[in-house]
Amino acid sequence: MTDSHGIRYRRGGRFVLSVKRGALQRKETIAGLLFVSPMLIGVGVMVLLPILATLYLSFTEWSLITGFEGIKWVGLDNFDKLFNDAKFIKSLKNNLIFLLTVPAYLAISLALAVIINKFVYAKDFFKVIYFLPYVSSIVAVATVWRVLFHPSLGPVNQFLMAVGMDNPPKWIADPQFALVSLMMISVWTSIGFNMIVYLAGLQSIPKDLYEAADIDGANGWIRFTRITLPMLSPTTFFLLITGIIYTFKAFELIAVMTQGGPAGSTSVIVWHLYETAFVNLKVGYASSMAMILFLCVLAITFVQWIGQKKWVNY
Repeated sequence: MTDSHGIRYRRGGRFVLSVKRGALQRKETIAGLLFVSPMLIGVGVMVLLPILATLYLSFTEWSLITGFEGIKWVGLDNFDKLFNDAKFIKSLKNNLIFLLTVPAYLAISLALAVIINKFVYAKDFFKVIYFLPYVSSIVAVATVWRVLFHPSLGPVNQFLMAVGMDNPPKWIADPQFALVSLMMISVWTSIGFNMIVYLAGLQSIPKDLYEAADIDGANGWIRFTRITLPMLSPTTFFLLITGIIYTFKAFELIAVMTQGGPAGSTSVIVWHLYETAFVNLKVGYASSMAMILFLCVLAITFVQWIGQKKWVNY
């Protein structure tokens, strides 16, 4: 049936119902957009806009004191300077060395998770104990460790001298041990979170697999390597990626304990970026460092994402 305007009506009022349903869907869509708009605006202003601004400024020469009128386009000059900048190269090398903390605390966290899950009765107590360093303020943690690692009066060196070591390391005051000291603290603070995640992964493994392995006569090591590790591979992949990203963002620990010293031995990219942008006021040059940092994290994550197809079992 067709009216004078050429609109065709279907039997039983189906056309009218479809129009009402379409209007209702549009209202629901508008309502949904209104609800998520604060989050979208926040992400756009606080995340996407700074990323785009950093990308643009990385190709410019700009100091904060000159205002927006002082922005000067220099193309790839900043990136050319970066790879001839000894401080930046040293910071990049320190960052790559700092990455060794990730496999270290993953191994320790997994070992503790297995032990607590299988042998310890007061599991909740030990979960809280190991998780406390992670939830504590990193500034407070760094302050405590700075006292512990004091070259002469610190409890660590006092203990070492008490057990017979005549010349204990100077720790954060020694360029050879400063970065190692920070890595030890990073491992200590990261164990709790990773252990909790591993415990959740262990408890999600079906018990039938272990029972079948027992029937086949598999010992503890075979059960761990053939069942536990493969079943935990998605958890390990998640912790590996987030750990690498966190390592590249290391800042608070260095800012409180060493300020990049002594002699630049603990300077990483984020700390060097901070000094360049907010101490030396070279925002354009610092933005190019931020882009290199982004590319490093992206490249490592991409390699891991490709490689996970060979060792991650979903």
